[in-house]
Amino acid sequence: MRRAIRYPIADIVPHAGKMSLLDRALEGDDASLLAEVTIRPDSLFFDGAGVGAWVGIEYMAQAIAAWAGWQSRQQGEAPKVGFLLGTRRYECNRAHFLLGETLQIEVHRQFQADNGLSQFECAICIQGEPVANAALTAFRPDNVEQFLQGGRHE
Repeated sequence: MRRAIRYPIADIVPHAGKMSLLDRALEGDDASLLAEVTIRPDSLFFDGAGVGAWVGIEYMAQAIAAWAGWQSRQQGEAPKVGFLLGTRRYECNRAHFLLGETLQIEVHRQFQADNGLSQFECAICIQGEPVANAALTAFRPDNVEQFLQGGRHE
């Protein structure tokens, strides 16, 4: 059963400043999350008409980060850094997300391995109509510093 998320996006996503693209996380459960962003003139990647549809992959990735951060907060832990490894089948039926549109980004975890690797099915809807979807693969190491220094992930 989905529950309302009461954390500000800044408390569950490790991105800061303009790199934090989502406005809010609305609701979630053990395997999914629903987030929103409204396209504004000050949105990162705004080009005068809107935000290129290619940014949808990053909206999806940050919704996954929000889900992971929310899970961490519920366990009394700070959100951890994760990495987008790749995407399959990103399809979007438009070139831009337009000024004033509110995008709802939904992510559903399909699997999560013990080593921190996970896959999510993701979708973006505008006014209830699907406009984009993809499968994203993410990785969240136990020790991000060790991982970034080239150490083995245990």
